[in-house]
Amino acid sequence: MTPTALAGAVQLAGGSIDFNYEGVIQDFWRLTVDGLSYGAIYALVAVGYTLVYGVLRLINFAHSEIFMLGLFGQYIGLMLLGFAPSGDVYSQGIILTITYLALAMIFGMAVSGAAAVGLERVAYRPLRRRGAKPLIFLITAIGASFVIQEIVHFVLPKIWPSVGGTNAQKPIMLVEPTTQFSFGGADISNVTLVIIVAAIILAIATELLINQTKFGRGIRAVAQDPDTATLMGVSRERIIMLTFLIGGVLAGAAALLYALKIPNGIIYSGGFILGIKAFSAAVLGGIGNLRGALLGGLLLGLAENYGQILFGTEWRDVVAFVVLVLVLMIRPTGILGESLGKARA
Repeated sequence: MTPTALAGAVQLAGGSIDFNYEGVIQDFWRLTVDGLSYGAIYALVAVGYTLVYGVLRLINFAHSEIFMLGLFGQYIGLMLLGFAPSGDVYSQGIILTITYLALAMIFGMAVSGAAAVGLERVAYRPLRRRGAKPLIFLITAIGASFVIQEIVHFVLPKIWPSVGGTNAQKPIMLVEPTTQFSFGGADISNVTLVIIVAAIILAIATELLINQTKFGRGIRAVAQDPDTATLMGVSRERIIMLTFLIGGVLAGAAALLYALKIPNGIIYSGGFILGIKAFSAAVLGGIGNLRGALLGGLLLGLAENYGQILFGTEWRDVVAFVVLVLVLMIRPTGILGESLGKARA
């Protein structure tokens, strides 16, 4: 097959694949920067999946809704600070803008963290005390996901009429995307810088918490051998609660970064696709491995960004999951594949 034929569109059941490899080469740096910003968001959410799995061997599919609550948390927080969802960009100066961004992130982290802890207490702890089988936990997680969605869909608008419901909320825009500098032909915007810098800081802080603190050692101990950890004086219930809290807090932080990147995504179903991608990122990097979740998120963001140019935008989500399947065929444990309990500082 000639390069010209390869570059032509391949017709598939009503769709097409373009094989636009020249577009990938020409826009390589722009796609890379944009992919890293998406991947940073996936990575922060993926940490919640991997921590809970590392400690409980539980796939918390309701974590996507914890992220979604973070979206509404930062949104409501800004409204409480006096902002209105007009769609206009607020020009408050750099210092005030950073302050409001930090406050919005704190609101999102508080809501997501509290929701994650509440989910563990209400849905998972009673099952754990009854010795429920893993399948029951999985069904409960899926059920809790739908319950949280419908609460935001139907109940929240009755409490706060301007929030929730069927339609996506109008964005509260604190930052207008503007180019700060160029690199390799890619324009680096202030939003991209905020996302990548914030994600790096949060990733480093999480790494230090897990590997350098007493609570982190407790998390790794329970992940490796919960019975022995309990005999050594580690409170398993406290560690589990802390694990859910950390995952929820990071999901809340990711929610603000996601709102900056995609400001029209604040809706009750807004966490579904992103949650699946974040879970895929955790599996890609090695489920139960903190650094694997971070690496998997970045790789997934890059893969889908290159893929949407190579194959067409309608194949963006498909590419991410195909990459996951291909990697798992070669390395079933994921790229790093090291359990949380065996992670080294």
